[in-house]
Amino acid sequence: MATILIIEDDHAIHSLIKEALTLQGFKTLSAYSGTEGKLLLEQSQLDVILLDLMLPGMDGEVFLQDLRKDSMIPVIVISAKNDQASKLDILTNGADDYITKPFDVKELLLRIHIQLRHAAKAVSNEMKEVLYQNIRVNLDTREVKVNDQLVHLTGREYAILLLFLENPKKVFSRANIYESIWNEPFFNSDKTINMHISNLRNKLNQADTNYIQTVWGIGFKFD
Repeated sequence: MATILIIEDDHAIHSLIKEALTLQGFKTLSAYSGTEGKLLLEQSQLDVILLDLMLPGMDGEVFLQDLRKDSMIPVIVISAKNDQASKLDILTNGADDYITKPFDVKELLLRIHIQLRHAAKAVSNEMKEVLYQNIRVNLDTREVKVNDQLVHLTGREYAILLLFLENPKKVFSRANIYESIWNEPFFNSDKTINMHISNLRNKLNQADTNYIQTVWGIGFKFD
């Protein structure tokens, strides 16, 4: 199930999009300003972002420029600006698609599915191996090696490692990790997360590096 972040300050339009996406089986997150959208971006795993341009606080263009510094999450801009110059400028600065208001919901859904297909194709065409310093992960065989020594991970440990490797230096709360890996709501399962993090740390210690850092009061990051 894809997760889509809606950044739109018009409550009527926001509700319309959210309802349509929910009916299609998507998980949605809601932000009504660029600043709020940036916070959710840092806390969540996203598949597509729907971005308005005229936002309070951090506007959509600044949000997009900031996002593209370190992320290629597909972005569909939804804006009342319908002149060709604005469209070309936004697409040049990193948007993947542009749709003008008022828009047809069915067209928006089609464009979202196209971006998801493009993203899935890009992933399938990537190298089947992830390298991070002394850690090597074969995505086909699910083998993990540290200093060329095979490390045996459980399914959960492997999933947590990939989550970290895909988002190096990002801080994950225990709730972020639990909901991403277990795919169910987090109900104060600190002991479960701590146990898996501890086991994963011990198994990666062959690299003589403590890759998993504890961020006190928040959670963990891979650095």
